[in-house]
Amino acid sequence: MTRPLRVAVIGTGRMGRHHARIYAQLPQTELVALVDQDIERAAAVAKEFGGRPLRDVTPVLGELDAVTIAVPTVRHLDAARPLIERRIPALIEKPLAPSVEQANELLALARQYDTLVAVGHVERFNPVVRAMDRLRVLPKFVETHRISPFTFRSADVGVTLDMMIHDIDVVLHLVRDVPVRVDAVGINVLGPNEDIANARVVFSRGCVANMTASRLALKTERKIRVFSEEAYLSLDYQKRTGIAIRKNKNLDLLKMAREMNAEDLSQMQGVDFGSLVKVEPLAVDSADPLQSQIESFLRWVQTGSPQDGTSEGRVASAEEGLAAVRLATDIVTSLRQHEWDGSAAGRIGLSDTMIRATD
Repeated sequence: MTRPLRVAVIGTGRMGRHHARIYAQLPQTELVALVDQDIERAAAVAKEFGGRPLRDVTPVLGELDAVTIAVPTVRHLDAARPLIERRIPALIEKPLAPSVEQANELLALARQYDTLVAVGHVERFNPVVRAMDRLRVLPKFVETHRISPFTFRSADVGVTLDMMIHDIDVVLHLVRDVPVRVDAVGINVLGPNEDIANARVVFSRGCVANMTASRLALKTERKIRVFSEEAYLSLDYQKRTGIAIRKNKNLDLLKMAREMNAEDLSQMQGVDFGSLVKVEPLAVDSADPLQSQIESFLRWVQTGSPQDGTSEGRVASAEEGLAAVRLATDIVTSLRQHEWDGSAAGRIGLSDTMIRATD
């Protein structure tokens, strides 16, 4: 019988704790260590899920088969370097790095030491995204909305790297093409980085994605709409629901228009359009996205291949993580160059006046 994979979690904050919980539950893994500079926090997670609490991963490097890195993004490179140099596969929480330069360095290390580096873009494992994958549509236009109240986490980065990065990865995953043009606008209210952002991204084959993110809303909403020649999809990440209107399921409407010789669609005023459109609810499963992601990562560790035998639910590679960071960086660059109030005003990008704490 094959022994369980020995794993560790570096960084035992909110996401690290969830990784530890899942590793402790999976029969194919043995949770060896919880690593955090805050040893008391590591000890609390270890008490709950097992493993040794450590301030540094060095004492267990020789024991590990795989590791999750869930430290703040600015520390990803430093945390991953000694693991990659020991050829220990790593699942790094999203985003891969805080900059394109550091993301490139992580990818270069992974290639130099021929070591698996995966990125925790967990939203691609959301059941609604998996349902979209099964339909295999080729998007022509994608619209995303991701808004929520401010959580006071990730305040060191803007909403693009904090929240929109989820949609960036999903869009790149669905479109499978290279962005060629970015036009973005953003507003900062609470600090120097954007708190609200909208980006219009054009891809080389013509697909357009319009992505909006805000961390200043009074409600939480995470939605995506996909328009293609094969189907229209509307999905809600939060509610885990979605519908599809597929052309091949609605041929009766097209046939009726042809039979009526409806060159002028006003001739069909008496037709109840809603009764003709066949709306198909998407089959959405109840799988835990984080567990599905970790299981995909572990299969990659065991088989040496990113393919799971299915096109859906494949953990993001370092190359894909770099692509997401690159597009996020282009979006931030664009919104910081946006001209406000007319060219004569000379106001560009984000504001240097925002809400500040007062004495």
